[in-house]
Amino acid sequence: MNLPNLKEARKRTKQEVEHVYLKESYDKIKQGSKYYLKTYGCQMNVHDSEEIAQRLESLGYEKTDTLEHADVVILNTCAVRENAHDKVFGFLGRCKHLKKEKPNLIVGLCGCMAQEESVVNEIKTKHPYIDIVFGTHNIHELQNLIINYNNKQEIDVYSIEGKVYENIAYKRDSKIKAWVNIMYGCDKFCTYCIVPYTRGKQRSRKSTDILNEIKSLVELGYQEVTLLGQNVNAYGKDLDQEISFATLLEKVAQSNIPRIRFVTSHPWDFTDEMIDTIAKYDNIMPYIHLPLQSGSTRILKLMGRRYSQEDYLKLFNKIKSSIKNVAITTDIIVGFPNETDEDFQKTLEVVNTCQFDGAFTFIYSPRIGTPAALIKDNISLEEKEKRLQKLNKVVNEYSLKNNQKYLNQTLKVLLEAPSPKNPQKLFGYTENMKLVNVTADSSLIGKIVNVKITDAKSFSLDGEVV
Repeated sequence: MNLPNLKEARKRTKQEVEHVYLKESYDKIKQGSKYYLKTYGCQMNVHDSEEIAQRLESLGYEKTDTLEHADVVILNTCAVRENAHDKVFGFLGRCKHLKKEKPNLIVGLCGCMAQEESVVNEIKTKHPYIDIVFGTHNIHELQNLIINYNNKQEIDVYSIEGKVYENIAYKRDSKIKAWVNIMYGCDKFCTYCIVPYTRGKQRSRKSTDILNEIKSLVELGYQEVTLLGQNVNAYGKDLDQEISFATLLEKVAQSNIPRIRFVTSHPWDFTDEMIDTIAKYDNIMPYIHLPLQSGSTRILKLMGRRYSQEDYLKLFNKIKSSIKNVAITTDIIVGFPNETDEDFQKTLEVVNTCQFDGAFTFIYSPRIGTPAALIKDNISLEEKEKRLQKLNKVVNEYSLKNNQKYLNQTLKVLLEAPSPKNPQKLFGYTENMKLVNVTADSSLIGKIVNVKITDAKSFSLDGEVV
């Protein structure tokens, strides 16, 4: 980070410099100032927000969940789908109105949308009330942007990939479960996907740094870690003499943390070694998110996915036969350009064959800057919605069917917090990522307990502590 007015910093230790820097920050920020942080998108964005929160609080800001109470508003954005753009700018309209009442309010936008040139140009020309903009590669500049803000729109977005920073402080949302980045960016360049352009090329962390972070989480009493990356099973391929993802998984398992998860996997890089490692260790959870995107080999080729329907089914069956009680979920896009009724039927065929535990389903929307955006979007919205409804009906039927298998069974559940829908109950997740609502005492929060399943719905289970 750039440290203001500290020429003598070269002669000081990093800790001394940080101390002076933060003292200057506190002097500039009014005591009791509050920040409001809103996050859109994937788990990576959620984890980025944990870093953003820590950086804001290092300046003396306190968190508020009420927009009107904020002195700083930060929107951490997603660029994967068009409706995310619409939601963000819809919320920014509220910020614009609030700024008329609070002229000193600082409004910031960051995340994947901030890495899109078209969005940055739109902000410059149409949204002068957005004060600071920073991208996915330069979250570390946030303190400087706020401290040095002088009522002039400041845009600090790198067009190239940033370096991998270590020893990042996070204000983690949970003391039970933790996200751990193992890599950043993606090298797959699927034709519909904006991620390689917003988060950059793949950059893996060193395994020693990852394992040290896991060790510290174990010492703090965390019960679960989720290893994060846009394509975790390609981990290490960009570094010389680095271990494979399967070996990293094994080393994390040997840390003895009770639960390990990982997201997201690309079928192209899913190896037999990974499957064997997951099957070998009880603390690697039997849950895999394995994006399909389409069941048509022709459409998969247009998407640049690098596997066929046959390849996907072969991998799916290998995982199912090798890992006990594994649950597999997926992503599916409908209405990709030139998708015919026959192509869509092939997607339904795969869903009927695999009977996924769940699926995130989306209507295709072109993202400016991706190769697929240059293909004529020749399918009407009406047809896309029709296909999505048909797909969701089938997906939900299998989700319910899979959940009903657990009626009257006793499952291990990590209880996390009171249920948002019913504070009299606690919620948690099974080893294979089934959401369970449980009538239980709050003293059990943070513990893995045996729960007998008493009711099964499409998206959750009910149970009682045994």
